Amino acid sequence: MDLRTDNLGHFFTGTAARLPDKIALIDLLAGERRRSYRELDARCEAVAALAVTQGLKPGDRAALALGNRIEFIEIFFGLMRVGVVPVPLNVKQTPAALSFMMSDAGCRAAFVDRDAAEDAIGVVDDLKLPVRISFGKAPAGWTEFEPALAAMAGERVTPALSPDGIAFQPYTAGSTGKPKGVRLTHRGMLWSIRTTQERWPIDAAEVGLVAVPLFHKNAMRGTIKPMLYAGGTAVIMPRFEPVGFVKALADHGVTFSGGVPALFSMLLQHRDVIAAHRFPALQSFSLGSAVVPPELIAEIERAFPGVSVKESYGLTEGGGPLRAPTDGRKIPRGSAGVAAEGYEVKLVDPDTGVEGRRGELWTRSPCVTDGYHNRADLTRERIIDGWLRTGDLFSVDDNGFFFFLGRTDDMFSCGGENIYPKEVENLIMSHPAVRDAYCTSVPHAVKGLAPGVIVVVKQGEAVTPDEIRRYALEHGPAYAHPRVVLITDTLPLSGAGKVDRQRARMLLESVQAGTDESSSARAR
Repeated sequence: MDLRTDNLGHFFTGTAARLPDKIALIDLLAGERRRSYRELDARCEAVAALAVTQGLKPGDRAALALGNRIEFIEIFFGLMRVGVVPVPLNVKQTPAALSFMMSDAGCRAAFVDRDAAEDAIGVVDDLKLPVRISFGKAPAGWTEFEPALAAMAGERVTPALSPDGIAFQPYTAGSTGKPKGVRLTHRGMLWSIRTTQERWPIDAAEVGLVAVPLFHKNAMRGTIKPMLYAGGTAVIMPRFEPVGFVKALADHGVTFSGGVPALFSMLLQHRDVIAAHRFPALQSFSLGSAVVPPELIAEIERAFPGVSVKESYGLTEGGGPLRAPTDGRKIPRGSAGVAAEGYEVKLVDPDTGVEGRRGELWTRSPCVTDGYHNRADLTRERIIDGWLRTGDLFSVDDNGFFFFLGRTDDMFSCGGENIYPKEVENLIMSHPAVRDAYCTSVPHAVKGLAPGVIVVVKQGEAVTPDEIRRYALEHGPAYAHPRVVLITDTLPLSGAGKVDRQRARMLLESVQAGTDESSSARAR
């Protein structure tokens, strides 16, 4: 019996045996570093042996406070091989948030990249974690990663582990509360990888570019896992930077990349750089993890002629339940696709519990989380008979295509009319001068709640808040027009590149303070 078959840490072992000398990873952190599949597999084995040598046991949690670098992949999957559960952390979080996540997970070990997460060193020391491993010169009481790994060369440890054990435990963003640990099993994650390759296959000629944080599902589920399973190559940028992104697309023959909409909005501010390069291999971009405005997709297609641009949908707790149809049908603009084969999905009215054509997306599949760490209450609330309540609102058309409307906790009633923030955002973004928009609720003396919007104007364009309000009144229902408008240079973003909803609401309420029916402002 091959114990590696049901362990996520070994999901690319077959690729390494088949294509040992093929380049698996290219790291652009400092110059260019490469790993063949043989080297990557060997270093994952060394990480596994290092974990055992350090006294870590199956089920122990290990915090990963790392930037985008090859070692993230090696540590992440290497730990899984001996049952140690990686806890990838958003390194842009505050020390208090990092401390909460490490404490909540019960971490016994930490791997820290000082250049990317200097604050994490102090947090780990304060928590007195028994195993502390860093990059570069190690602080007192810490072990330096590379020399420790070199001492493990050639070691191989393959314990018997249950496929229903926890493979890794990411934490969801805590913009509306404390971060929540999501338990994901080996069995579920392997099912997702294998199902994706079976029904939406890629081949070893593919080259994917990762410019979003590796701690986020967008990078792992969207690029790293499918590339390594199929034998492709993943190019890893240390962080998104528009000019560097364009150069990497051209220089490395990238066939695919993806990211959050905000990154592509920034990219389009450098059309001169895009026009100066050629991308003969580039086939597609995938945008997700946030609302994707239809106009943004159109702008990307104009900037990159011949490149397919699609909206993707997935979630930490439940994989990718919406995908492109396997029968070749074209996805309508603005749709995240149809129910993915292998997944069950339904739309449920959050107020009545009745299934219909518009409502909260529920999904059931082998890759749904088995629960939230230390949150039995939330697990009972969100997972019902195996169905995950996603908290995301969708509508579905007659052809089975799903359209994202917003979050259940974003939807609000304005004088008795339900407001779906994405519909307001799409209305505002149809204005020719607007590049991006974000809508949320703000208090209203008569209506209870009313729409407020933060607007980003296209380069070289100008528009006033009053013009935005008039445009919304002329082109949409009166109840949906924004009572508060803030025009600014960028949307407030979290470390994962999503809009920071709490910060956005604070900005709009600060504009609104001291006014009556409506408010407007221009911020820089």
